[in-house]
Amino acid sequence: MFKKPLDGLGGMRSLLAASSIGLVFVASIVIGTLIGVWLDGKFDTKPYLTLFFIFIGIAAGVKNVIYYIKKSGACEKIDDGR
Repeated sequence: MFKKPLDGLGGMRSLLAASSIGLVFVASIVIGTLIGVWLDGKFDTKPYLTLFFIFIGIAAGVKNVIYYIKKSGACEKIDDGR
């Protein structure tokens, strides 16, 4: 799964990068939810802006996860022998 072997400092960096993916996903959803709740309180539109920004947070989380996976090189092209 990782490009480099999990030994020494390089291995620790790989593990930290992999574990941060979930944290980034959850943080995106929480930030989107908090923005939506704040805007709902400001404009009295409960629960519409909260739901909208939850979906925006989910989309941002998925985008960030895809970015980190591509950056790590975990999803390299598979050569099928053709």
